[in-house]
Amino acid sequence: MSIYTKAGDKGMTSLAKTQNVSKSDDRIQLLGSLDELTSSLGLVKASETREEIRVELERIQRNLMTIMAGIADQFNKEYKMTEEETTHLEDKINQMEDSFPRKKEFILPGECIHSAQIDVARTITRRSERLLITVDKKFIVDSGSKKYINRLADYLYMLARYTDFLQKSRNPQSIKISNGVNQNMENNDIVQSVIDKIGLGLLRINLNTSKNLISRIEEQAAKLGLNAVIAICTPEGNPVAVHVMDGAYLASFDIAMKKAYTSVAVKMSTKELGELAKPGGTFYGIDKADNGKIIIFGGGIPLMHKGRMLGGLGISGGTAEEDASLAELGLSIFEEIL
Repeated sequence: MSIYTKAGDKGMTSLAKTQNVSKSDDRIQLLGSLDELTSSLGLVKASETREEIRVELERIQRNLMTIMAGIADQFNKEYKMTEEETTHLEDKINQMEDSFPRKKEFILPGECIHSAQIDVARTITRRSERLLITVDKKFIVDSGSKKYINRLADYLYMLARYTDFLQKSRNPQSIKISNGVNQNMENNDIVQSVIDKIGLGLLRINLNTSKNLISRIEEQAAKLGLNAVIAICTPEGNPVAVHVMDGAYLASFDIAMKKAYTSVAVKMSTKELGELAKPGGTFYGIDKADNGKIIIFGGGIPLMHKGRMLGGLGISGGTAEEDASLAELGLSIFEEIL
């Protein structure tokens, strides 16, 4: 079949369930802008050398496809943008913002070619957002999509500034020399500290690291005669790995996962939380929150590295004290294996 159909020669097109829609229709204009944004992000992705950023850009492109499908078929519940995706963008923005000293001034795009490409994508995002609001005045638009597009513009702005900073870090010549003294040399300790934070910002707990950590904890649990369940999650509370030792209690599976989740949700060990959750304490009654996912006895602990939380560890199989002791051991091992 030929690529051209001639169906749109008279300025008309179709949506998912609507025929003969003018190409001047606001929905068509919005779809065209989102298509342009997706292609612009493809250009950014094609010149991106950081694999973790390429993965994020592809995730964004797929989300934009979902939003486009929702515009074309507005009553289809499958094409809704979840709160999780917006939260994911916010987490990435926070990671980058914590990783370098951001200038509190108006930014003139064009520090480097790559950041300039990202800024172009950012402006297309803002245009798409304006068109999305226009469509929302006449048709039903998914509220999650509006929130996601707004946050996407913020993400791309931060990514462009982060990219500028990395470019300068790799190219000391771009750092200004004042009074014959290279400011980079004067502030070497500060720059090194920031670079360390950049690397840490990109560090994520993965399955391989989780398996190594679980193996070490299992050895100690076996020595203590405990049949434990060991769970590890991301900073967002999503499971990475869950290991069930032979003979573990059936209930320990759910409890271990909730302990890992709680540790990242409240950014402290479940043992500490238990103290604060006693009658009259700051967090009294918190165990009733979050649909019962919060645990207030020992065995959950945030996995920290150089002051940053990379995930959560939850252990269930013994007493609260035994589980807490194993969790603390797991944290010390985690520092070793990274």
